[in-house]
Amino acid sequence: MSDFISDSKSNPILELGNISKSFGHIDALINASLSAYPGEVLSLVGDNGAGKSTLIKIIAGVYQIDSGIIKINGQSVEFKNAAHAQILGVSTVFQDLAMVETLDVATNLYLGQPIRKGHIFVDRKKMYERTSTLINELGIKLPSVYVPISVLSGGQRQAVAVARAVLQEGKVILMDEPTAALGVREKNQVLDIIKQLRDRGKSIILISHDLDVVFNISNKIQVLRLGQVQGIRKTNDTNREEIVGLITGAITGDELKNSE
Repeated sequence: MSDFISDSKSNPILELGNISKSFGHIDALINASLSAYPGEVLSLVGDNGAGKSTLIKIIAGVYQIDSGIIKINGQSVEFKNAAHAQILGVSTVFQDLAMVETLDVATNLYLGQPIRKGHIFVDRKKMYERTSTLINELGIKLPSVYVPISVLSGGQRQAVAVARAVLQEGKVILMDEPTAALGVREKNQVLDIIKQLRDRGKSIILISHDLDVVFNISNKIQVLRLGQVQGIRKTNDTNREEIVGLITGAITGDELKNSE
């Protein structure tokens, strides 16, 4: 699928057009395109090696593209690194969460970007106050913002990681397997937070192998296979059989296009 994916109701926050990326002789992405809109959850699905993680890491600024174009709010950009992508409005929740176990919740939220008094001293009181406010706004249930990350459950840690992405004020939030290895209750808590962010106008791009989660949370589903986009469907207009067919290659992108 080439060119930008259009949507009539609003302008996309993020657009990727005909993105290609190779690692040596391996083509990880071939002319892949994507459009992310405010107030929507776009799920990327596909088998291992389909190109999902490569695409996410390009958006996160971890990888640079070989060819293609990236736009933020209609303006062409080039992500130099992850910090630059964050400055331009992209926040990421990676699968490993990248938090320091021995530090408390508030310190992890502000890791690398503490609130300061003047230019030297860290304003810990304000950090804890703002952390408490954000945690309450998102409905995250924690014993305290003063406890170390190590004492939190998997769902609570994931919720804190999502809160940190919100704190970075990203317009686009990337999530890699946000409900992996979580129980039903914790999974639902994380999904509720994602829905809140969507309702606040955030654009969420989600990778998940769990099709129950994908159909529960997504506005649109984009399928990748062998580095190429096989199709994109509105969740209400498709079903598991069609999505699985696209993932496995039983249904091709051309067949999908002809069926619309």
